[in-house]
Amino acid sequence: MIADFFSPEYLEIFGQIALATFLGALIGIERELARKNAGMRTFALVASGSAMFSIISQMAFESFLGSSFDPSRIASQVVVGIGFIGAGSILSSQNKVRGLTTAAGLWVSAAIGMAVAYKLYPLAIFGTLVTIFILLFLWIIERKLIKKMGSLAAHDPEED
Repeated sequence: MIADFFSPEYLEIFGQIALATFLGALIGIERELARKNAGMRTFALVASGSAMFSIISQMAFESFLGSSFDPSRIASQVVVGIGFIGAGSILSSQNKVRGLTTAAGLWVSAAIGMAVAYKLYPLAIFGTLVTIFILLFLWIIERKLIKKMGSLAAHDPEED
């Protein structure tokens, strides 16, 4: 398993997830500066989870090729089902929305669980590390850097 973690195939996959996370975070930074509810961590989690779900579906489909089992059907149902559960964790009151990052975190956790189920252990471990990075370290950046920069940004509540 440790040798798999450093194989060229998994290193490329880790690069894909890292790139998706970085690009999602960039989009989220703009949303933070625009003072929107879903920000850097939420966008990073969704981009990371999307990359993992796509990679898992591709890899699992290849491993079951020629059998009557279609893992992509399971993946698609997990994505939708966890999205529904995540939507239930989002609360809105007095023009404040809470729970978006928690919902995105649940969604990414589903991708990690699916990776484990399909024995894609290096992907599951890397996805967990990326998720912890997003939730802890991007939170620090969000609080210290983005909030300071956000006070400099023009705010138009009608613009989305």
